[in-house]
Amino acid sequence: MTDQTNAMTQRELTQSERFMKKVVSEFSASVGTIALTDFQRRLAQNYFIALDAVLKTTEEKRLKKAEKYRDPLPVTWANVNMEKLARDVVAMARVGFDPAQPNHINLIPFKNNNTNKYDIAFIEGYRGIELKATKYGLDVPDNVIVELVYSTDKFRSIKKDWKNECEGYEFEVTNPFDRGEIIGGFYYHQYTQKPEKNKLVTMSIKDILKRKPDHASPEFWGGQKDKWENGQKVGKEQVEGWYEKMCWKTVYRAAYSDITIDSQKIDDDYLRLKQLEAEYAEAEVALEVRENANREVIDIESEVTIVDQGKVSSRTQEDQQSDLFADQTVEQGPGF
Repeated sequence: MTDQTNAMTQRELTQSERFMKKVVSEFSASVGTIALTDFQRRLAQNYFIALDAVLKTTEEKRLKKAEKYRDPLPVTWANVNMEKLARDVVAMARVGFDPAQPNHINLIPFKNNNTNKYDIAFIEGYRGIELKATKYGLDVPDNVIVELVYSTDKFRSIKKDWKNECEGYEFEVTNPFDRGEIIGGFYYHQYTQKPEKNKLVTMSIKDILKRKPDHASPEFWGGQKDKWENGQKVGKEQVEGWYEKMCWKTVYRAAYSDITIDSQKIDDDYLRLKQLEAEYAEAEVALEVRENANREVIDIESEVTIVDQGKVSSRTQEDQQSDLFADQTVEQGPGF
């Protein structure tokens, strides 16, 4: 029995066990000796499962690239900055972001040339923006209504004036099965106990498309994309995409980004979120400069992976940037 016990003690910890040990250690250092709750432990496990899938898929994509365009550093757990990752996971878990939930948080590995390790960017989905606004907002509405307006719809905004004590609108869908073209959208912040605070914001289709990324993926916004056969570019093909959904998510992001953050609610976790956004933005700029300086432009898209509803899917780096900057002054567009 003693030999078996010693063997169990001396066996090497699995990557999952090492990850959890790091997270628990970081959590204890930040809040004392209080153990993680069952909910926080489950979130930490979800981050491991999500990131493990992301690393494997990203490494597969790295190996598929031509050797001269391939980063020599494998995208594996051994090359992840675990100290930083543990701190970030603790902050994300305490805010409540769950990578197993749809559109909460997306995980993206990117190389830090200063450390020669992969850092992990945490990019908020549109539901993550809602969660953050609800938790840290100064004056959170009781209801947030988000709608697109089509050419056959009837919409009238009611502005607050001497005749109307509060803002409102009239909205009628006359043909739900063929509503025509999207002409705009709106969001409405409703305060049931204080209707005088209700707020209506309308956005024309031009306003919505201003927030579309310059290099938006046609798989999401629709349009033309390069067609490849046997590793060779053979022309263009039309992709339908999810244009209506992307327009709606753009208005949705704007609705929750418009909720003012309460400075008295700001905690270390919120400050960590903003720091991570800044770090990733700087890394993206440095990557773009490095990849485009002193060489020919090549027709290869840099791909990263996200986890959505527990599944792994690929997206172009430009799409991820739209998620990253969507909560800043000028939104660029939504993501899945």
